[in-house]
Amino acid sequence: MNKKKIINDPVYGFITIPAGLIFDLIEHPYFQRLRNIKQMGMAYLVYPGAIHTRFHHAIGAMHLMGMAIETLRGKGHEITVEEEEAANVAILLHDIGHGPFSHALEHTIVEGISHEHISSLLMNNLNRQFGNKLELALEVFNNRYHKPFLHQLVSSQLDCDRMDYLSRDSFFTGVSEGIIGFDRIIKMLNVSDGQLVVEEKAIYSIEKFLIARRLMYWQVYLHKTSVSAEHMLVNILKRAKFLASHGEDLFATPNFRHFLVKSVTKKDFEEDPVHLECFSSLDDYDIYTSIKVWAGADDFVLSYLCKSLLSRSLYKTEMTNDLPDEGKITELRTMAKNLYPVTEAETSYFVFADTVINNAYKVGDGNIYILTKDVSVKDITGASDNSTLEALAQTVKKHILCYTKELKSV
Repeated sequence: MNKKKIINDPVYGFITIPAGLIFDLIEHPYFQRLRNIKQMGMAYLVYPGAIHTRFHHAIGAMHLMGMAIETLRGKGHEITVEEEEAANVAILLHDIGHGPFSHALEHTIVEGISHEHISSLLMNNLNRQFGNKLELALEVFNNRYHKPFLHQLVSSQLDCDRMDYLSRDSFFTGVSEGIIGFDRIIKMLNVSDGQLVVEEKAIYSIEKFLIARRLMYWQVYLHKTSVSAEHMLVNILKRAKFLASHGEDLFATPNFRHFLVKSVTKKDFEEDPVHLECFSSLDDYDIYTSIKVWAGADDFVLSYLCKSLLSRSLYKTEMTNDLPDEGKITELRTMAKNLYPVTEAETSYFVFADTVINNAYKVGDGNIYILTKDVSVKDITGASDNSTLEALAQTVKKHILCYTKELKSV
């Protein structure tokens, strides 16, 4: 018999963990792994307090789900005990498929499979292990349940996931611009024709939520130093995978080695459970330990990048609205080839261009709907008198040019 537990959360205070299925899922190794995966990847190199984990975030999002369900029940919407548990399980496990350092591995170690899809595969595994007790949670998670508002609380543009990570990330980074009125937003939630809506009197709280999200992206998630660190990590993993695939015997933990020496695709994940089991044992420590060892590697590119990341000697990063000058890129790569013992192709590890994209609000993708006083439903951009929201609905694309700092002084 397990008992009700409480967690003292720095953002919300005491969070109650229900006895039964949810407690057992939290105790499972799949979920405990999230304690060892940083919520914000490499952002701690910019904001030293940002060392909170996916475990923190998942528990917090579940807490907000409980608040939301209590609010909707109080407004007369029927949500059964089974549906409540399913929604809690769905939000608790929504990030269970994240790899080490959050998004870096999605672009390098595994191919063509998102963390959302891995989450779904792991949830299917858990469903089998727990005697099909997650069937309803999977329906909610995959938006197959006949009450769509439950899925929208898990995944939409105003879900418990976003409300928690904005509140939590602003708390741990100290960036006050990201603070949102999550409690007021939740109290103003309602349901109309099965869809999640927000009552009109909360419209300014929603506006602040969207503006806070935009500011957090440019000030934190897409801060040029955070972007620089993540690109350095991605290039380290890309180089290690290249060397391993060409027969280089690199140090790696067994589960990490599995992905270094093989090209594992989405189809592989779905057809052979060994890939999923190896992935479910990977965390930040596998990667960081390897980087510390690789700093002494014979390969100059891998050694240089690892030493640079460990000492926080990151890429010089220029972020602009316009495409970087091709002539400057060519000049920097020529300088890199003359300065380092590398081939022309390998200069791309030292000089490269990329883009970053910010969508504070996407019209047509899980819209935020406002329930007006006359009981009509409008998209937030049409219901608000704030012209800023129209700008927030636009995709903002910026270009970056990254190069090693030695090249700046050459």
